[in-house]
Amino acid sequence: MTRRRVTWPLRLYAGLLLVLLAVNAAGFAVGEVLRRMGPVPLGEAITYSTLVTGRDGRLLRPFLTRDGYWRLPVTAGDVDDRYLRMLIAYEDKRFYSHRGIDPAALARAAFQALRHGRVVSGGSTLTMQVARLLEPRPRRSLADKLAEMIRALQIEQRLSKQQILDLYLALAPYGGNVEGLRAASLAYFGKEPARLSTAESALLVALPQAPESRRPDRYAQVARAARDRVIARLARAGIVNPDQAQAAVMEHAPEGREPFPLLAAHVAERLAAAAPPGTVIATTIAPDLQVALETLARERALAIGSGVAAAILAVDNRTGEVRAHVGGTGYFDRQRAGQLDLAAALRSPGSALKPFIYGLAFEDGLVHPETLIDDRAVRYGAYAPENFDDSFHGTVTVRTALQQSLNVPALQVLNAIGPDRLAARLANAGVRLALPRNAGPGLAVGLGGAGVRLTDLAALYLALARNGDPVTLVWQQDQRKSAKTLRRLLEPQAAWMIGDVLKGAPTPPNALGGQIAFKTGTSYGYRDAWAIGYDGATTIAVWVGRPDGTPVPGVVGRMAAAPILFEAFQRLGGARAPLGPAPAGTMIARTGELPAALQRFRPGSLPEIASLARADTPPAIAFPPDGARIELSQGADPILSLKVLGGTPPFTWLADGVPVVPGEFRRDAVWDRPAPGFARLSVIDARGKTATARIRIE
Repeated sequence: MTRRRVTWPLRLYAGLLLVLLAVNAAGFAVGEVLRRMGPVPLGEAITYSTLVTGRDGRLLRPFLTRDGYWRLPVTAGDVDDRYLRMLIAYEDKRFYSHRGIDPAALARAAFQALRHGRVVSGGSTLTMQVARLLEPRPRRSLADKLAEMIRALQIEQRLSKQQILDLYLALAPYGGNVEGLRAASLAYFGKEPARLSTAESALLVALPQAPESRRPDRYAQVARAARDRVIARLARAGIVNPDQAQAAVMEHAPEGREPFPLLAAHVAERLAAAAPPGTVIATTIAPDLQVALETLARERALAIGSGVAAAILAVDNRTGEVRAHVGGTGYFDRQRAGQLDLAAALRSPGSALKPFIYGLAFEDGLVHPETLIDDRAVRYGAYAPENFDDSFHGTVTVRTALQQSLNVPALQVLNAIGPDRLAARLANAGVRLALPRNAGPGLAVGLGGAGVRLTDLAALYLALARNGDPVTLVWQQDQRKSAKTLRRLLEPQAAWMIGDVLKGAPTPPNALGGQIAFKTGTSYGYRDAWAIGYDGATTIAVWVGRPDGTPVPGVVGRMAAAPILFEAFQRLGGARAPLGPAPAGTMIARTGELPAALQRFRPGSLPEIASLARADTPPAIAFPPDGARIELSQGADPILSLKVLGGTPPFTWLADGVPVVPGEFRRDAVWDRPAPGFARLSVIDARGKTATARIRIE
C-alpha cells in the first residue's frame, strides 16, 4: 500500500513534467517559426501607381508602377457600399467578429474537401488573404496555410479591421497587371468604384478568387459565369433581392479592358517624371474643360488637313493657374506626333509679338492708339518689309495698324524702341526669345524672327490681361504660393490700351466681336498659325500647324487658329467677363485732341533712307540710336546687338575707346557682356569714317 501511494504522485508529477516540456518545446518551435518568418508585413513597402489628378481630385492619368502594375491607392471610403456588403457576405461574413481566423469557415472547408475529394472552398478570411498578398507563398502547401494563419493573427493584433479591408481593396489581384479594386473598376468598367451596379460589384467580388482564369479580357464567358454564381449565392442569402439579381444577370459583362484615363497627358507625364514613385500630384487642370478643349483641338485639326495638329492653353487670369493644357491632337496619333508636347515646342510667332512693341511705345509716349502712322514702302538696309496682303495702306492710326497687323508701322515703332529693349523686357517678364547662336534681336523679331512657345505667348498675354503684371504659370496646387515674382511687363495704362485696341480686331467669320482682346499670327511659309486672347477672367492661346514644321499652304492665324480660340471661349461656359476699366492716368482722346507730338509718328532719323544702305556713304549707327536707354536681359551672359548702315566694311566697334568688336564684315554685330552705365559707342569703317552714339545700359 505504501509503495502504491508513493508511486502514484510520482507518475502524476512525471506526466505533468512531460506535458510542460512538450508545451515548452512547442512554444519554442512556434517562437522559432515566428523568428524565421521575420517582422510582420503591414503594407509599408507597397508601391502604388503615380497619379495625376485635376483640381477637383478627379483622376487625369495614372502611371504603371516600376514593376509594371496598375496599382492605385484606394480605401473603403472610395468604394460603393453595395460592393463592400457583397464582398463581406461572400468572402468572409464573420470578418468583423473573428480575430484573423474563422474556425467555422475552416471546418466547413475541411468537411467539403473530405466529402467531395477536392478543395471546394479555402476557408480563408479576408485577413488571411491580405497576409498572402503582403507575403506571397508560391507553393500553397499546408505549411504555407499555417504561415498565413499565423500572419493573420499577427496582422489583426497590429491593424484595425478598416485598415485590413483597405489593404485587401488595394492589393487584390484582378488578372494580368491589374491589382486593387480601383484599378480593376477603371480597367473593366472605365469608371471609379464609388458607384457600382450589382452586376459590376459581383464581378469584382468573383475575379480575385481566380484572377487569371476569369480575366474578362481573355475569358469573358468564364468571368460572366463566375459573376452570375456570386449573384445567385448572395440572392439565396438575402443580400441581393430577387429583382436585383434578375436584372444583374441580364446586364452586359465586360469582354475587354477599358483604357485608363489619359487627360492632359503631356502635363501629367512631365510632372510625374519629376515626382517620386507613388506620388499623387494635384494639378490645377479643370477636367471638364480639358475634355472639351481636347475634343475641340482634335475636331478642328482633322478638319483643316492631313498631318495638322493643334495645341491649346487656358489660364486663369487672377492666379496664373493653368485650367487646360492640350499638347497635341491625340496622344497616340503618330501621324501628328501626338506624344510631343506642342505647347512647349519652339515656333515662330509671326505677328503675335506686335502688341508688346506698341505697348512699349505707348509706355514711352512715342505713340498713342490714335496717333497717325504711315504704312508705305521703306527700306532698312537691304531689307524692305511688306504687309501680308502685299499692299500698303497709306496713313492710318496706330489702332488700325495693330488691329490689321500691318508690318511696316510695327517695324518703324520697333526701330524706335529697339529690338534689344523689347527682348529684354520680355525676358524680365519670364519669356526669353530663342535666337540664332551669337545673334542678337533685330527688326525681324517683330515679324516672327525668333522662337517662342505657346506657353510663352500665353504668359505674355496673361500679363496684358493683368494690366501688365506678369505671373508665372501654375500647374500644381501646392505651387500656388511659390510662384516666381517677375518684373512688370508694361505699365498699367499701356497694357490697358493694348487690350482696348485688340478688343476691336477683326474676328473670324460668324464670331461675335468686342468681347475678348485677341491677336493672331502667321509665321513665314504658313508653318505656324496662332491666336491668343483674353477676357476679364481667362487667357487662351492656340497654335495650329504640323509638328514637323512643314508648311500648310493657306493656313493663317485668323482663319485657322482664331475660330478655335473663339470656340474655346464658348466652351468655358457662361458669359464673357468684361475687361477692366482704364487705369487712372490713361489718356483717352481722339487724334486731334492729342498733344502735337503724339498726333503723328515721325520716325525722324530712323534708318529707312535708301542712301544709308550704300557703301559710299558715311557709316551711321542704326542700333542702338543716340540717346537710347537699353534694358538688357538678366541672364548670365547679356549681349547687345549692334547695327550699322552705310560705310565700308570691315567695321570696328568701340565702347569708350576700347574695341569690343574688331574687323566685322557684317553690318550686324554682337557686343558680349556690356557693363551697365553710360557708354560712348563708336563704329569705324575701312575708310576711317566714324559714327558715334551715346547710350545708357541698364
